[in-house]
Amino acid sequence: MPTHHEHRHMPYTAAQIFDLVADVARYPEFLPWTAAARIRARRQIAGGEEIEADLVISFKVFRERFGSRVQLYPDAGRIDTTYLDGPFRYMISHWHVADAEDGGCIVDFHVDFEFRNPVLQKLIGVVFDQAMRRVVGAFEKRAAALYGVKAGQG
Repeated sequence: MPTHHEHRHMPYTAAQIFDLVADVARYPEFLPWTAAARIRARRQIAGGEEIEADLVISFKVFRERFGSRVQLYPDAGRIDTTYLDGPFRYMISHWHVADAEDGGCIVDFHVDFEFRNPVLQKLIGVVFDQAMRRVVGAFEKRAAALYGVKAGQG
């Protein structure tokens, strides 16, 4: 049951980071180990939008598809993801972004999951923290590519 939490100050607006994380269909363009993404459904919910999406994760000989429900609350700067189907026993993640008083934004990210397959679970446990740091770093690099780094920050 690996969990990971990141708390970072980034030199972008909360809206920019929110939009970047919410754009699930583009994950294969920049997220490590993400081979494909497909949006199954979109619907309006109270305070935002809900997306059902499939991601294909590929690492060496491991290639799995999993479905998730992504709830987007732009006014609150919150993105909540829950697991629908695939190789996990469970998976949840939360993003919260808020503009910082001194400029840029504060990003909080939390993920918790467990694979059904005990061998996979044991393998990921060894590299999980490093892998999650690489994933969050990929979002930072994507933000820099899309929005640039503001002078004096970053």
